[in-house]
Amino acid sequence: MSALMAVGKGSNGHVAGLKSSGSRASSCHGRKIAMAVILIVEDDELVRQIAELMIEDRGHSTFSACDMDEALSVLRSPQHIDALFTDIRLKAAVLGGYELARQAIKLWPKLRVLYTTGNFLPEKKSALFVEGAHFLPKPYTQEQLENAVEELLAA
Repeated sequence: MSALMAVGKGSNGHVAGLKSSGSRASSCHGRKIAMAVILIVEDDELVRQIAELMIEDRGHSTFSACDMDEALSVLRSPQHIDALFTDIRLKAAVLGGYELARQAIKLWPKLRVLYTTGNFLPEKKSALFVEGAHFLPKPYTQEQLENAVEELLAA
């Protein structure tokens, strides 16, 4: 589990389709990182939009959803998703991010998962993470999110 840092709380938007296509490879800190398609699930619209901009700024493509149902719709589509960046506490389901990740892994077994929350995360809650997941606490800076995404994709 990786502990880094984020920008706000949950979101209120809707599935927003593919945001950008970005190039397919980038060299960061001497490492070659393939560009990825990342599904961002955040119930706070402003936080979701900022995360999208930060991730797209690194050349990755994004889909976004405001809740578990919208996220599962994206995950069930034919669109390939490389990583899931999800808030743990989604308004409709306090632990919705955990359940979303479990269902997402069933659909995409090689999916990489990055959890986030602005709430205290006791060790017993991190036991609910899917295997290999990373964690980025809120609030986070652009550099922290970029580093967390790079670390997740390199794992």
